[in-house]
Amino acid sequence: MVDWDGTEIMRTPRLLLRTFQAADLPRYAELNAQPQVAEMLGGPLSRAESDDIAEWAQQLWARERLGLLAVERLADGEFLGMCGLHRLRERPGDIEVGWRLAYQHWGQGYATEAATAWLDYGFDVLGLPRVISVTDEPNVRSLAVMRRLGLTFLETDQITDNGETFDAVVYAITAAQWRARRATTAVPQETP
Repeated sequence: MVDWDGTEIMRTPRLLLRTFQAADLPRYAELNAQPQVAEMLGGPLSRAESDDIAEWAQQLWARERLGLLAVERLADGEFLGMCGLHRLRERPGDIEVGWRLAYQHWGQGYATEAATAWLDYGFDVLGLPRVISVTDEPNVRSLAVMRRLGLTFLETDQITDNGETFDAVVYAITAAQWRARRATTAVPQETP
């Protein structure tokens, strides 16, 4: 039995990162059926398929403290999509950071902001040595987010997702690279 309690995991300046609530499920299904989103998924997902992903994410969080969890805008409580850490079946030794936001929320920095928090969590809390991110070449928007996060090209691979096999590009960042990058982009604190 899945608990749809919306437990807060982290906050960023604009976002609440939390487990899914039952009220998120229809909005998540709408997101997964949007043509712009579905184009990168190999086609739209049904409500049942969308609910299954959310249920899997909840169970993964409960079991491993990983999961592609809900992203909510703090200003108005709007459900934006999901982001988080998980394992790909084809790459069980790696942890991937991934995101999926509703089309109307693209281009506002939300994916980068949420993924930054998850990378901090992965390296600082979980002690991961490296995090990857995977997409296909035509997904230029996700590639741009990966680059903004400081991930760099690692290799190509064939990945099967939702029954579809595609040629993927794999980007990665190590804990040391993340910490060095974070140190150079940190805002200096004012002294009293």
